[in-house]
Amino acid sequence: MFAKAFPVKSNPAIKGSDRRKLRADVAAAFPTLGTDQVSALVPGKEELNIVKLYAHRGDAVTVYVCGGNPILFELEKNLYPTVYTLWSYPDLLPTFTTWPLVLEKLVGGADLMLPGLVVPPAGLPQVQQGDLCAIALVGNRAPVAIGVAAMSTAEMLTSGLKGRGFSMLHTYQDHLWRSGDKSSPPSLAPPAPDAPDVNEEKGSVQADPALQGDMRRLTLEGEDKENGEVRQQMCGEKSLSEAAEDPGVRGLNPDPTDSKTLQEQMDELLQRCFLHALKCQVKKADLPLLTSTFLGSHMFSCCPEGRQLDIKKSSYKKLSRFLQHMQREQVIQVEELRSGVESIVAVDWRHPRITSFVIPEPSPTSQTIQEGSREQPYHPPDIKPLYCVPASMTLLFQESGHKKGSVLEGGEVRTIIVNYAKKNDLVDADNKNLVRLDPILCDCILEKNEHTVTKLPWDSLLTRCLERLQPAYQVTFPGQEPIVKKGKICPIDITLAQRASNKKVTVVRNLEAYGLDPCSVAAVLQQRCQASTTVTPAPGAKDSLQVQVQGNQIHHLSRLLLEDYQLPRKYIQGLEKAPKPSKKK
Repeated sequence: MFAKAFPVKSNPAIKGSDRRKLRADVAAAFPTLGTDQVSALVPGKEELNIVKLYAHRGDAVTVYVCGGNPILFELEKNLYPTVYTLWSYPDLLPTFTTWPLVLEKLVGGADLMLPGLVVPPAGLPQVQQGDLCAIALVGNRAPVAIGVAAMSTAEMLTSGLKGRGFSMLHTYQDHLWRSGDKSSPPSLAPPAPDAPDVNEEKGSVQADPALQGDMRRLTLEGEDKENGEVRQQMCGEKSLSEAAEDPGVRGLNPDPTDSKTLQEQMDELLQRCFLHALKCQVKKADLPLLTSTFLGSHMFSCCPEGRQLDIKKSSYKKLSRFLQHMQREQVIQVEELRSGVESIVAVDWRHPRITSFVIPEPSPTSQTIQEGSREQPYHPPDIKPLYCVPASMTLLFQESGHKKGSVLEGGEVRTIIVNYAKKNDLVDADNKNLVRLDPILCDCILEKNEHTVTKLPWDSLLTRCLERLQPAYQVTFPGQEPIVKKGKICPIDITLAQRASNKKVTVVRNLEAYGLDPCSVAAVLQQRCQASTTVTPAPGAKDSLQVQVQGNQIHHLSRLLLEDYQLPRKYIQGLEKAPKPSKKK
């Protein structure tokens, strides 16, 4: 439902009466929550907003946002928890388990098929058709998706775990999740396996233990009829057991099987990207190198697919602290060449940490999966200025077959004006560079106080004609049909704003006009700037979003838009507001 970006209709703060009604609705929808838990989910004093939006299929959705995170959403008068809420209350819904590779498909908008389920030793949870369910990954109880069961548990088992199992509503990493703080699922240990209850009351729904065991084998094994061998059912081109062990797959979430903490795993990833960048990308000629450039242009590009380098989740918390640690190990030398700006000025490429580092090679299967799922690289659109004929100039253009509203290119306008002058014998006989003005030309291009003007040079005539035509433009995105719009294309607008806390934020608007997804741009900036980002409705603009980044990040935006996205500078305004370099003392 939220696989694509959605326009926000309104975002008001909740009223006291609506807050009390929401508490009552939550208690009714989720009776397993106690009074204290309902009060914690819908607090009495914290800021709570009601966001009205339209999903990409046209569904009207109401989202309740608390503390910057969406906690609940309402669709057709039904209340649903988000993954942020389920991470605090993981047992709120019956939970089914799938493999990490399947999550990628769910994020793209696919429903969960029954062959992707993993049957635990205690059997599948008992649900009926239409029940709301949570989906978790193997080894981690934290839900990553919610959906509606397409059939009962008994029907799932009877079908041999074939067919569509769940209609998905919301997933981790979709655009509803992106509207929050984009935190990763916590690592929650799976529940201890319980023996199936063989003393259930007569008449209750209970799966045959033998059938449950058969279903587990069907999930994990498939018989190879050609060679008689039993092989693991493949997920993509990798067996399920291999997929669970592959570091590239585990990187979608913290590795639940790794004994190291999330912080320790992030420390290892940080050092791996650091050494990889020094060994493969940075050359002596690049020095001195700004530490921010080293991080944004080199370390991030060395991060394995499916993993996200986040220094704030490491023990170092800041890049400067990590680089100081590497300097104490004599791997690099860092100096403050300008006030407040650090640069790497020397690297010991003979240091054992660098020479012993082995560049990891992704497995062919991992590459196949990544190549199939990776978003297409951004290519800027081709933007062509056009001109629209207004009512006041129809007489000038009607001889060439054009009427009011006709859209022309600049070259076509020039040809029409030249042909009109020649056809009506308006070229001055004594000076071919001048054009005599007839009544039609006078009405079209002269001001009221210019009644004495009888001749104009060619360039002045053409310039005046273009100025009096209405502006339009044509945008052509790669592989798509051209789109013609009236008016001038709005440039990407970059501004600096001062918040109540006296901190500056960088605000970027009009990204959609150039085919850029604000949520994707925000994710890139969050990594490059190592600063918090938010995507909010742009004030005064219908169905448009703006990106806010903490601090003055115009230097990063300049590199991203001009160098990475290859957008022409004339379509970007506000780059001059970048912080000026401090003078060397």
